[in-house]
Amino acid sequence: MKPALLQRRTVLAAGMAGAASSLLPGCSPTGPDGSASTGAPTVLRFAWWGGASRHEATLKAVAAFEAAHPGVKIKCEYMGFNGYLERLTTQIAGGSEPDLMQINWAWLAMFSKRGNGFADLLQQRQHLALDQFEAEDVQTGMVAGHLNALPVSYSARVLLWNQAAFDRANMALPKTWEELFAAGALMRTRLGPQAYPLDGELYDMMLLSQSYVQQKHGTPYVDPASPRVAMDFAAALDWVRTYRRLVDGHVATPLKLRASLGGADKATEQQQDWVVGNWAGNYTWDSVIGLRAATLDKKQRLVLGDYPTLPGAKNSGMFGRPTVMLAVGRNSKNAALAAELLSYLLTSREAALILGRTRGVPVAKAQVEVLLAAKKLPPLELQAHEQIRQQRAAGQIALPAPLFEHARLHKFMREVFETIAYGKTGDEDAARRLITEGNALLQRIK
Repeated sequence: MKPALLQRRTVLAAGMAGAASSLLPGCSPTGPDGSASTGAPTVLRFAWWGGASRHEATLKAVAAFEAAHPGVKIKCEYMGFNGYLERLTTQIAGGSEPDLMQINWAWLAMFSKRGNGFADLLQQRQHLALDQFEAEDVQTGMVAGHLNALPVSYSARVLLWNQAAFDRANMALPKTWEELFAAGALMRTRLGPQAYPLDGELYDMMLLSQSYVQQKHGTPYVDPASPRVAMDFAAALDWVRTYRRLVDGHVATPLKLRASLGGADKATEQQQDWVVGNWAGNYTWDSVIGLRAATLDKKQRLVLGDYPTLPGAKNSGMFGRPTVMLAVGRNSKNAALAAELLSYLLTSREAALILGRTRGVPVAKAQVEVLLAAKKLPPLELQAHEQIRQQRAAGQIALPAPLFEHARLHKFMREVFETIAYGKTGDEDAARRLITEGNALLQRIK
């Protein structure tokens, strides 16, 4: 697709047709009232967010589906992530949501607390290749006995290391927590104060610290089964102190430093210190390995690290969940056809070759097989995928509480850890806030 056409994104207000969609391949032309302008085809609305590569691939897949279904037209509604949730919230509240939509897994807890916020896909099982999914993957879309969505892919946090940077420091890659905690001072001594073993945004380091605490105390921050803080005071205090240990020990780039370099949330691959190997590692989603590797200069070499685990830990604390999911609108008048489109995108071999890894490594068995045969899974991403698969098979990755990623709780947790990062609160006060204020907020948003 030409870049000029790709930039003409269809951004629709709730329930309204966008004339721009008629300019895009795979999207049906519509009249001013949203009906088809020529003939009377069956029109489905399909909404997603993403970047240019995802848009282009999805449009091609939609066009292929239309070609195989004469009389069906797909109206595409797509944009970047910013603003997508707000638009979808308005549409769902007004009963004008798309027939098929891309959602985050955590949004199930927002839009479908009792399982009736989206169409029940179990009612359309004849149109779905559910045998392509592992039972645990199907379970991620179940709410109150209703199958609200199916995962496109599954992603988890992994440790990436720049082997060349560690070689320059004459250091072995950290394999245990203690080796990780000790790596900061050692790398600073050998390579200078600009060198850090790990980079990550504030949330990245919060998750890494939570992983250590979950291994040590046996619990994440939020109880997966009920809207309450699962950590006791000792665990919450360890969470705070582990984060501080990473930063004060020169293991992870401080929030103040990141903020001074173009913004605290600036992506790792856009940081010059990452590009040249001063920042020697990253704790991030396996689905962004390609992005992290793409900007490294030729002297650097990215590898996958072992996941540190305390002896006797019952759970790795590795944070994993569906990357994105597809759901059918509960008000769709063509739910069966929407389910067919969902199944085509998620399970067909043809769609796999078109979509590739634009939404992560697929969970559907046939699609993974196709990508492997076509050699479309880069070795490092495949290695990370296998590490995660083994952890899941061993029962070492527990599905987190959906409320953990609720926008309001996320904002609260960030605020608490920002006060720690900027020295505005003590460890014990921060731990008490995480418990008392966290519990109060969970009760309000449950």
